Amino acid sequence: MRFALGVLIGLHGVIHLLGFAKAWGLAELAQLSRPISRPAGLLWLLCAAGFLAAAILLWQGHGSWWRPALPAVAVSQFVILLAWRDAKFGTIANLILVLPVMAAYLEARPASYGNRFRAAVREELARVRDAGLVTEEDLNHLPPPVRNYVVFAGAVGKPRIHNFRAVFEGEFRNGLDSPWMKFTAEQYNFFDPPARLFRMQASRYGVPMEALHMFRGEAATMQIKVASLLQVVDARGPEMNRAETVTLLNDMCLLAPAALIDRERILWEAEGPFSAVAKFTHLGITITARLEFAASGELTGFVSNDRFFSTDGKHMENYPWSTPVKSYVQVDGRKAVGYGEARWLRPEGEFPYGKFRLVAIEYNLAPAVL
Repeated sequence: MRFALGVLIGLHGVIHLLGFAKAWGLAELAQLSRPISRPAGLLWLLCAAGFLAAAILLWQGHGSWWRPALPAVAVSQFVILLAWRDAKFGTIANLILVLPVMAAYLEARPASYGNRFRAAVREELARVRDAGLVTEEDLNHLPPPVRNYVVFAGAVGKPRIHNFRAVFEGEFRNGLDSPWMKFTAEQYNFFDPPARLFRMQASRYGVPMEALHMFRGEAATMQIKVASLLQVVDARGPEMNRAETVTLLNDMCLLAPAALIDRERILWEAEGPFSAVAKFTHLGITITARLEFAASGELTGFVSNDRFFSTDGKHMENYPWSTPVKSYVQVDGRKAVGYGEARWLRPEGEFPYGKFRLVAIEYNLAPAVL
């Protein structure tokens, strides 16, 4: 997508060079039948430079590519109006570019989801503490299937996990009849004290959508914007706090099994040779989840009744929530879930709404400037 947008911007810039060449007599251009003054030609050249600079910055991954693009679009439309008979079709390109340029501009604001996400990550990373190693003794209080899973995950003999960063790609849908959307997501979790920061970017019919989940301190929020401008969901309150407490535990189970040794917040109850119940307490909220394991040790399923289904962030419905596990990946000797799904277990049947593929994961990050 970024490459294609850069090509469009670059080609639009090259076309503007024709107006400069016409004005300064550098070429005879039959497609530009009307004369262009030399001052107007300089404006065509300025547009070309702005668009080409924006394309180069975009290809290099710089978030500031909108800075030359925004004035270039405005000046471009002005010179097109001056030469409307010959250049009117350039308006189509400008209209196509307006949305991504404005989205990039809005993303650069301090109040944007991206900047709020990065600021929160910096603050949480500044609280990082050194951690000791996970030992066999740390597992003694765990039910056998949970103990086997922590060993299977490669946690013993490695540092305790105090944070991680994960990157995902996959598909997501919000409503029962909604189409699937491809997404990318970045997530940071912290364990002392617990915090979860999750940012998802997707698009529907070419319109970008962005979600920001933040659980820091005593409050959890879920916000969704369309085109970086229109906020369509702003969920918060007791139900949201309880739901995100479930998600904190789920992340520990799927992505950081070494954190399951936490005696302070997790109370375990054995339930047969291949299942266990976890009661996780955070900030006075206690949630419960049932975990299923395979004979080989890996976690295969997680179900909790303490989450709430909502399409608008206002109307909450309580249904069992499930995250079946399909595969594992190994990173630096640790195992984490490589592919999993998120499902609501509604009375009329299962409703899968998320398919997550782990792209990368890093543990115990040091403070850094993002």
